[in-house]
Amino acid sequence: MKKTMLLIGVILMHTSVSAKIIVDKSGVDEKDYIYDLHQCTEYSQQVEKQAADGGVVSGAAKGAALGAAAGAISGGSGSDGAKTGAAVGVVGGFLGKSRSKRQNQQSYEQEQTLIIKNCMTNRGYVVLN
Repeated sequence: MKKTMLLIGVILMHTSVSAKIIVDKSGVDEKDYIYDLHQCTEYSQQVEKQAADGGVVSGAAKGAALGAAAGAISGGSGSDGAKTGAAVGVVGGFLGKSRSKRQNQQSYEQEQTLIIKNCMTNRGYVVLN
């Protein structure tokens, strides 16, 4: 029962990873391939995700400071400039954090794929992509 569940898990993981890499399987024993791919995938799981930088609060604080400075320079009320700057900073901070999270996720996935490709190549497989 345990072997069956392990095999099902490996096959499911194999199908999700196989979309990322293409391996020439001519002359390859399927059991060895699945085992090696599983081990390489486990290695790729050791990659750590980076935390997204900045955020809404830091964006609001920066926006408020810049807005107050711009308001003071232009001769307007500093508090109005700070309010406008804070509002713009909140939106900018939110968008910046979202973009940073997407970039970090993309980088994380690319690094995992690279580790799997290198691992499979080092085990003698021909990785085509």
